[in-house]
Amino acid sequence: MAKKRRPQTKAAKPQLVDGEIPVVGAREPCPCGSGRRYKACHGRAAAQAVTELVRRPFEGLPGECDWVALRELVPAATVPLKLKDGLPEDVPSLTLATVLPMAWPALRRDNGAVLVGLQNDTPSGDLSRDLADVLRRALTVRPGTPVAAERTAADAPRLQDLLDLDAPFVPEVHDGFEFWVEDAENQSPEVAASLERANSAALPTARLEGVEAAYWCETPEKNHLRWVMPHPEERMLDALARLHAAGASSLGEGTRLVGSFRAHGLVVPVWDLPSAMGAEECEKPAAAFAERLADALEATAPLTADERRARNGFTNRQVTLN
Repeated sequence: MAKKRRPQTKAAKPQLVDGEIPVVGAREPCPCGSGRRYKACHGRAAAQAVTELVRRPFEGLPGECDWVALRELVPAATVPLKLKDGLPEDVPSLTLATVLPMAWPALRRDNGAVLVGLQNDTPSGDLSRDLADVLRRALTVRPGTPVAAERTAADAPRLQDLLDLDAPFVPEVHDGFEFWVEDAENQSPEVAASLERANSAALPTARLEGVEAAYWCETPEKNHLRWVMPHPEERMLDALARLHAAGASSLGEGTRLVGSFRAHGLVVPVWDLPSAMGAEECEKPAAAFAERLADALEATAPLTADERRARNGFTNRQVTLN
């Protein structure tokens, strides 16, 4: 005779108020009173909220395009950050950095200053929320302490909640990673050797001054311009196709629009440049291209056959970075 299964008793818990979920273990009864384990009830939605990818994590922040560039394209750069409520008295400054030593998510210097690294693996699908969590913890750790990444609650604040949205966001691109240390010229031989190794792996990069979020870089074979654009993807691809079909997509003789990246919900066109073309030589052609692009973005006529072929070419060659 089969043994009878014990009926599962319902948890003697009050019903939830205003959708608040107490913190419970995955195998514990769900606080909603359903009788199911938390992981199979409300925990499932909470886990999905934490892991769901936010397509444009930096949307709403000043300099969204530069945030994307520093996350995906630029080796060494820093930006001072301001909080809505100001810094604690014992934190003299807050700085965003492309990357930190040992790929630490954040670091609090001996003098109390906080650096937050942007180019790190994050535990959830919302990069903004993960960075905000690291930032908040970095403000309170002991000076001289790095901060590790931790799983972030689905309802935790995001960067858009913490940062002063009226403060300018202007990256400073560096030749190397000397900003890692407070006194780079007087470091030990071991630290100096580590900096030298990191610097040798970084491609020379410069941010153009005349247009937003356009970054020139030098490689052994040719130079490139990678330009993060704020426009919706479909409109942007249509505009690039119109310009390319009209022979107006280059930045001058010897340059060529070769394709685009997709990064954090934005399109990043990429041009090949001659080795002799530096960042300063890109300024005027880039400004002229920006004017042509503005006109192309306003066009509403259906794409011609040549424009459709150009668009298909861009779409087929597009690479997603995140």
